[in-house]
Amino acid sequence: MAWDLLIRNGQCVLREGVRQLDLAIEDGKIVALEAGLRGSAREEIDAAGLHIFPGVIDPHVHFNEPGRTDWEGFATGTAALAAGGGTCFFDMPLNSSPPTLDGPSFDLKLEAAKRSSLTDFAVWGGLTPKNLGSMEELAERGVIGFKAFMSGSGIDDFERADDYTLYRGMQTAARLGLIVAVHAENDAMTAGLAAEAIREGRTGWMDYLRSRPVIAEVEAITRIKQLAAETNCNVHIVHVSSEAGAWASHVDDTALVSYETCPHYFLLTEEDLPRIGARAKCAPPLRTQRDVNAFQDLFFRTGEISFVASDHSPAPASMKQGEDAFKIWGGIAGVQSTLAAMISIDPALPPASIANYTSGAAAERFGVDSKGVLDIGFDADIALVDLWHYFELTRDMLLDRHKLSPYVGRQFRGLVKRTISRGQTIFLDGKIVGKPQGKLVKPMRKERAG
Repeated sequence: MAWDLLIRNGQCVLREGVRQLDLAIEDGKIVALEAGLRGSAREEIDAAGLHIFPGVIDPHVHFNEPGRTDWEGFATGTAALAAGGGTCFFDMPLNSSPPTLDGPSFDLKLEAAKRSSLTDFAVWGGLTPKNLGSMEELAERGVIGFKAFMSGSGIDDFERADDYTLYRGMQTAARLGLIVAVHAENDAMTAGLAAEAIREGRTGWMDYLRSRPVIAEVEAITRIKQLAAETNCNVHIVHVSSEAGAWASHVDDTALVSYETCPHYFLLTEEDLPRIGARAKCAPPLRTQRDVNAFQDLFFRTGEISFVASDHSPAPASMKQGEDAFKIWGGIAGVQSTLAAMISIDPALPPASIANYTSGAAAERFGVDSKGVLDIGFDADIALVDLWHYFELTRDMLLDRHKLSPYVGRQFRGLVKRTISRGQTIFLDGKIVGKPQGKLVKPMRKERAG
């Protein structure tokens, strides 16, 4: 038998652990996975010394196309994703212009992504006070879910969802069989504290940090969980930043709630913000060293996160400058570093756990049944990683548009040597070698009557 591609001698990171196996690919799918595979292929790769991970699925990126391609765009965003071992992303509805709030705006984003994306992709629809009536048409087109902000989004044409909007929108999402993702911070608290600081002339980095305390995150998480229980809606809490937020997100008696965190909440602390500057501004913000230690301890002791995402949210350098911390545009550009960050956090973290946090768990949660694991019948989305290769991240290694990562200068472990999307090599030894081939990924969902 002559397969399309045969990868030999690699350490395959499976759900149950790591095994040295050969992996055969045909028509973009994994068709055989066993030791000492007999047969040949039109292309063979010797992966001796490398770990074969399922390709990273990043469920939270802002690639800002259409309309703000000067901030990122699908071409450069997916180049950076691929360089980090990524093979699928879920693009957020805001920051693009127009935001993805109805059928026509979805169509614009879909065409842009099909034209320029190296990897497969899903599209988030928005949930705002102005588009409650458009949720059905977004669902029909195949959105992965609906994104809502419980605090101000920073984008004028993407309004925050008040409690009425959340309640009605979550009722609709539950009927449509789709998840609602929420940015969970208490708006009255964060807006009030920010206004107070600005009014008093306190506009430095520490003033910004103090305007978004942990309690603002915890209160919003508690409220959205109550709404989830009332509406029977699946909810996903994005970028949980603290130990208290993680405990607030946890549920024992229902599968309605999941949550993600981001590598920057493990790797950076609020003490890093004055040193790094605008490249490390985000919301929720970085936390104290004590809180980061507690969050890490919780994670390593209990595995208490659903999965990780980058929340890649870039902007031009001109928007990341100034003396007023409140006016500087926030957002961390980290899509290229998620896998390396998780490999580097603790050498004791098993590769199978890393693969689950960076790929498998997100695919399962969002009903993407063709991706996320190395197994027969799944898409051949693969990252070949030199697990014990230590490297310093330099700016010239970055492939996103503006190369403003807060991780520049940091030591990582786990260098991605090759990324394969549905059987096609798209990244090899530091360079993009593939062409745009991305396809829309739709969730498995079951609509409810009524």
